[in-house]
Amino acid sequence: MPALDGLRVLDMTQYEAGTSCTQALAWHGADVVKIEQPGVGDPGRGVGSGDAIDSHYFINWNANKRSVTINLRDERGKALLFEMLPHYDVFVENYGPGVM
Repeated sequence: MPALDGLRVLDMTQYEAGTSCTQALAWHGADVVKIEQPGVGDPGRGVGSGDAIDSHYFINWNANKRSVTINLRDERGKALLFEMLPHYDVFVENYGPGVM
């Protein structure tokens, strides 16, 4: 059984600084759910991808994660996020100060 089996992580990270943290948790068995922007997804999806839908960069840092899109600019999306939070053990985000 993986070391972090049963740990639930809600991931609102972008690029390496945050995604490497949640990737390590996923490698060790945590159930990581990544929140992405509707219609765009994570900005890393397009990094150097050429014609591919998902770049190698994105796949590397987000393997073993599930993802869901939530529009956090909409009040219903914000309400959904706050409804989800109590069901997770860990919440990780790497936005700048004041964004959250």
